[in-house]
Amino acid sequence: MNELEKQVRKVFEGYKAAVFAKDVEAFLSHYTEDIHIFDLWEKWSYEGIQAWRGMVADWFGSLGDEKVVVDFDDVQITGSDDVAVAHAYITYKALSVDGQELRSMNNRLTLALKRTKDGWKIFHQHSSAPIDGDTLKVMFKRA
Repeated sequence: MNELEKQVRKVFEGYKAAVFAKDVEAFLSHYTEDIHIFDLWEKWSYEGIQAWRGMVADWFGSLGDEKVVVDFDDVQITGSDDVAVAHAYITYKALSVDGQELRSMNNRLTLALKRTKDGWKIFHQHSSAPIDGDTLKVMFKRA
């Protein structure tokens, strides 16, 4: 693993830890102020950290006592000294207070990152899931 991959993987690990802790500020610390998000849920896009902050705060607040474990699979990273692109399959697992899995879902995730004075930050994020051609329903489980 080269230095670029190590640094970008730190962003993935920080993402996981912040989601599990439901720590809005830690989560947002991985994004630039001018972030542009194409999210899978409800809106076509979120532009700027304040718009993203509202979505993240609502998401974490909606969890109540539940925790969410995030896993990344098949992470691919490429880039240069200043810009990187990463993509992966991401799994979100909601756990009850006693650690029982309540539900889970898979997404596809692409991140565009740039090196800043504070380290690597996400400036664009795109999450998606395929649509079943017969039912037109989103497929939240990876085959």
